[in-house]
Formats: sequence, C-alpha cells, structure tokens
Amino acid sequence: VQLQASGGGLVQAGGSLRLSCAASERPASRYDMGWFRQGPGKEREFVAAVRWNTGSTYYADSVKGRFTISRDNAKNTVYLQMNSLEPEDTAVYYCAGRGTGILSTIRNAAAYTHWGQGTQVTVSS
Repeated sequence: VQLQASGGGLVQAGGSLRLSCAASERPASRYDMGWFRQGPGKEREFVAAVRWNTGSTYYADSVKGRFTISRDNAKNTVYLQMNSLEPEDTAVYYCAGRGTGILSTIRNAAAYTHWGQGTQVTVSS
C-alpha cells in the first residue's frame, strides 16, 4: 500500500491545520496508522497513532490535548487535526502504516513498514 500525505503549510502560532494521509488501496482499514515528525536537526519522533481493530488512539505527551488522529476507513484516509499549534511543532510530518504489530511498539517508527512522503508544517511565532 502506498501512502500520500497532504495538508501541510505555513500557519501562525495558535492556528490549526489538518493533515491527511490517503492509502492507495485496501485493506488500509486493517493497518495501524501513525503520524511521525522530524524537525530541523532533530530525530524523527512519534506524534500519534490509531489502532486498526479497536480504534484506540495514542499520542505523544507534547501534542496531547491539541492534536487528534482519526480515520475514515471508507475513504482509506487518516487525518491529523492539529490545533493550538506552536513554533515547536514545525517539522516534516510523515504518515506511516503497518499491517501487524504488537501494541507496545505502536510508538516506534521502526515498527512501521509503509511511509508517506512527508508534508511540511511551519508554525511562525
């Protein structure tokens, strides 16, 4: 399955953006889906994930309460709604998917097998 991320852009601090990640084919609904980001000079880090079977969501502490991950299985698309954006959220955001995996690794980038191309999010102060 191929993933296509979109929705990035330039926004002022306090603003909002919604990222989308479209999967090229089914059964994307049976994939755990996650969002990761990589800021300038930083390592790629976990942002959020949604479990395929339960729909349970998981967030990094730094975005909890501000970001919301959701999925529309009918559209093979996962979203990341980002509110109250901060300059520290500036990064390239990547969506990722994996067909199988234990729950304890859902925050690990290495556990994902499919990656989108990334979309730039820039938050100005």
